[in-house]
Amino acid sequence: MNITLNGQAHTINDGATIHDLIESLALQNKRLAVEVNQALIIRAEFPDYPLKDQDTVEIVQAIGGG
Repeated sequence: MNITLNGQAHTINDGATIHDLIESLALQNKRLAVEVNQALIIRAEFPDYPLKDQDTVEIVQAIGGG
């Protein structure tokens, strides 16, 4: 299945969820914001939120600083 991830073409397994995508990117322990097709998805929905072919996904990682 093909999606656009942060502006780049990306292939994932059919039936993959946001949680699966995050694990495949080794980001599971990071503070993230995830948007699918311009809709913000809350973390509690990651395990059950199915991704579909041609979805546009943006993942932004929070980075502390000062």
